[in-house]
Amino acid sequence: MKLRVGIPDPVEYPLELKLSPPVPKAGTPFDLSFKIDDPKTGEQVTKFEIVHEKLFHLFLVSQDLSFFLHDHPVLQPDSTFRYRATLPKPGLYRALGDFYPSSGTPQLIEKTIIVPGGGALQTPKLDADLTPKQCENTGVELVMDPPQPIAGMKTLLFFTLKPGDGLEQYIGAWAHMLAASDDLVDMIHTHPFLADGGPKIQFNLIFPRARTYRLWVQFQRKGVVNTVSFTVPVSELK
Repeated sequence: MKLRVGIPDPVEYPLELKLSPPVPKAGTPFDLSFKIDDPKTGEQVTKFEIVHEKLFHLFLVSQDLSFFLHDHPVLQPDSTFRYRATLPKPGLYRALGDFYPSSGTPQLIEKTIIVPGGGALQTPKLDADLTPKQCENTGVELVMDPPQPIAGMKTLLFFTLKPGDGLEQYIGAWAHMLAASDDLVDMIHTHPFLADGGPKIQFNLIFPRARTYRLWVQFQRKGVVNTVSFTVPVSELK
């Protein structure tokens, strides 16, 4: 990403999502096409900045927060981004697009996808889960300060990887995190505040509301991407 003088004020860029077929089926591949327009001119954006080695980061999360995907749609000759996905079951999914138009500022835009065939759409009831996790080739422990996060205040999240050797940067960062509230209103993509390739990685996060959040964190060790999740209740400020 190039450094530029005179960064424009943050303005949301309209993101249009088209599905093909328009009504996806569970377990069947379908195409997602993303078109970005300039909010000032209405013209389609054709130039984007590379952020963490990619032009577009896509996150897909199911309403029950059991399904998580982080991948990268490909820029097409018509300046749309396209991705072929398969969603495992009926229900509501949230798609988060993370991209940086060259004429604007970094964008985090959410869209909703409905896969027909499920029952009533309900917010899941999530229990706290801060227990150590074992991933593909490393274990992960989480300690927070404060131990009970408070909405609107900074929470320090300390991840310890065991074993902690052989860690590598994944898509230009020592780790990636997506935090999603249980009602899928808040979706936050962020990266470590402190990390140096050792087994200790620190994220700083401000949870915007008193909800329960699921955190997915991705690390790479010896060529293997590890994805781990924790469930964190966030309290109101008293």
